[in-house]
Amino acid sequence: MERKKKEVIRLERESVIPVLKPKLIMTLANLIEHGTDRAEFLKLCKRVEYTIRAWYFLQFEDMMQLYSLFDPVSGAKKLEQQNLSPTEIHVLEQNFLTFLFQVMDKSNFKITSEDEIDVALSGQYLLNIPIKVDESKLDKELLKTYFADHPRENLPDFSDKYIIFRRGIGIDKTTDYFVMEKVDMLIGRFWGFLLRVTRLDKFFDKSRGQHKKDLKKNDDLNSEEDQDDLFVERIRLEKMDISFKNLLRKTTIQEPTFDRIIVVYREATPKSKTDRGIYIKHFKNIPMADLEIVLPEKKNPGLTPKDWVTFLVSAVVGLVAVLGSVKMPKIDLWVIFAVLSTVVGYCAKTYFTFQQNMAAYQNLITQSMYDKQLDSGKGTLLHLCDDVIQQEVKEIIISFFILMEQGNATRQDLDLRCEGLIKEEFGESCNFDVDDAVGKLEKLGIVARDSLGRYFCVALKRANEIIGTTTEELVLKANQGVMTNP
Repeated sequence: MERKKKEVIRLERESVIPVLKPKLIMTLANLIEHGTDRAEFLKLCKRVEYTIRAWYFLQFEDMMQLYSLFDPVSGAKKLEQQNLSPTEIHVLEQNFLTFLFQVMDKSNFKITSEDEIDVALSGQYLLNIPIKVDESKLDKELLKTYFADHPRENLPDFSDKYIIFRRGIGIDKTTDYFVMEKVDMLIGRFWGFLLRVTRLDKFFDKSRGQHKKDLKKNDDLNSEEDQDDLFVERIRLEKMDISFKNLLRKTTIQEPTFDRIIVVYREATPKSKTDRGIYIKHFKNIPMADLEIVLPEKKNPGLTPKDWVTFLVSAVVGLVAVLGSVKMPKIDLWVIFAVLSTVVGYCAKTYFTFQQNMAAYQNLITQSMYDKQLDSGKGTLLHLCDDVIQQEVKEIIISFFILMEQGNATRQDLDLRCEGLIKEEFGESCNFDVDDAVGKLEKLGIVARDSLGRYFCVALKRANEIIGTTTEELVLKANQGVMTNP
C-alpha cells in the first residue's frame, strides 16, 4: 500500500542512559586489560553506588514522610492526627511538590510542554474519539500555587489542574486489517465528493480550515532540522492511498510513544473535607496520539456539539435542496437522489464511526488500567528514587572510565566521548549530562582539573582509598563472618 509524504516528528534527545547498570558495568570492566585493575574498577562501581545512595537517603526519606500525609489512601487520617493548621498543611504540600519535582529532574523526567502536546495530539492512532477532562472534578490551587513560586516556560494550559511528565521515546506498531477504519475513510472521501458535486462543501469549509491550521503547526515543527534532535516517523491510515483493492489487506501503522508517563493531580473536594490526597500515576509505552487515555477524570465521550450542528445543517440544507428541486418545472431525480444520499450517508457515517470509536476507547481504557499502568502513589515514588540513583551511578561510572582510559579532557570533549562510548558499545544514543557527572566526581574527590582546566582522574586504587570502606561493605563483611562462624 503506497504512502503519501512522510510525516516525521522532531523530538528533543533524552538525557537518560538507556542501558541497564549491570550490563554497563560488566561491559566496561571487560574492556580493561589487567585483572587487578578490573577488580579495582568493580569495587569502585560498588562504592560509588553505596555512596550515592547515602547522599540521597535523607532527601528521599523526607519526601516519603511528606507524601504519607498526602497519600490518597491513608493520608487524611495522618493529617487529622497531626492536628495541623491549614497554613501548615499548605507549606508541607508545597514542600512535597518541591521534593517531587527535584526527583523528577534527577530521573530525567520532563514536563510535557505545550508544543509537545500539540504535536502529539495533531494525529490519530488507535483512539479516534474526542476525550475531554471534567475540570470541575480537579483541584486548581495546588499546582497553580507551586508554579507561581517556581515558574517554568512553555507550560501547557492545563498545568494548574494536572501535570504530565514524560521520559524516553519508543515506537509502537500495530498490524491489522483496519477494515472499518478504511471504510470510514472511503465514506468520508465519497462524502467530500458529493459535497463538491452538490456545492454544499462551502458550509463545512470553516471546520476543515481549522483542522488544517492545527496540522500546519506540526509541519512547521517537523521542518526545523537539528542534528541533536531525534526524528521519529508517524505512519497513519490518513496518509495512505486507500482503495477497495487494498481494503482487505493487512496494514501496519506506526506511532511514536512516550516510554514513561507520570501524571500528578489532586481531586477537587469541598472545603469542609480534610482530604488533600495527591495522586501520582505511572504509565508505560503510551502512544503520543493516544495521550488522552492517561488524563485524569475523563468525561464519558459522546457526540460533540459540532456533530449535532452538522446533523441539523445537513438536514436543513438537504430539505431545502429537495423542496427547491420539487418546485422546479422539471424535477431532476438525480439531484434529489444525490442530495438525499449525501445527507443520509453522512449521518450514517457519523453514527457508525462513533460506535466503533467508543468500542476502541473502552478497549484502550481497559488496557491502560491493566497493561499500561505501572504503579501509583508510594510505589511510583520508590521507583523514582531508585531511578535517580541508577542514573547518577551510570553517569559517574562512564565519565570516570573515559578519563581513566582516554586521558585528560575538557568538559565538551568528555561529553562527546561519553556519548560516543554509549553509541559504540551499546548502540544507544542519549544527550549525556556531563555537568552533573563531573560535579559528582569532584564531590567524591576522584576527579580534578589540571592547569589548563581539563578534567583528569586519580588512579583506580587511589579512588577506592579516597571513597573509603562504605557502611554496606562493613555490613556485608559482618554477615559473611556470622555465616562462616555460626
